[in-house]
Amino acid sequence: MPFANYKFPEGILDHAKKEEIIHRTTAMFVEYFGEGVRPYSMVLVEEVADGGWGRADETLTLEKMGLPPKSR
Repeated sequence: MPFANYKFPEGILDHAKKEEIIHRTTAMFVEYFGEGVRPYSMVLVEEVADGGWGRADETLTLEKMGLPPKSR
């Protein structure tokens, strides 16, 4: 079963963008493996709280990435 797990900072994707990611990822799986994998393809789009992840021993925030903070 093909599986993709995407993680994004919380609040930067709306429903339409998440849906597009799911559709395009599924289409890529089908293009690569064939139509038979469509019913078994899983795409998980997760949101991570600001500051809840890091890279190269540094905590990432929306500010550090040059993105506007999410409105509360």
